Amino acid sequence: MIDHVSIQCADPGASAAFYDVVLAPLGGRRVMEFGPVIGYGVPPMPDFWIGPHETGEGFRESHLAFTAPDRAAVQTFFDAAVAAGAEVLHEPKEWPEYHPNYFGAFVRDPDGNNVEAVCHQPA
Repeated sequence: MIDHVSIQCADPGASAAFYDVVLAPLGGRRVMEFGPVIGYGVPPMPDFWIGPHETGEGFRESHLAFTAPDRAAVQTFFDAAVAAGAEVLHEPKEWPEYHPNYFGAFVRDPDGNNVEAVCHQPA
């Protein structure tokens, strides 16, 4: 149902550096760039975009959940985010209250958004 999503960033360079490292374990990478606007995804089409903050005032937290192919990728995402200086919201673990086999990790990106990697496969 969702074709793509875009977020505005206070510091696009810092956000790009963050997403470059945390999306790589999930198979995502830069697919398109238009100046400071960067599209991430699995080639050929991006489905996640970042760009400079241009409209609106203040900050409203977003929650972004990226699919991981397996639990090891969730852990690698988490390790990369922590190494990049991300605030840890929740370390990788099962979340049975969501559904059986839900395995996710949650961190904050440079703008304060809640970013998750999630795997829905059994251990």
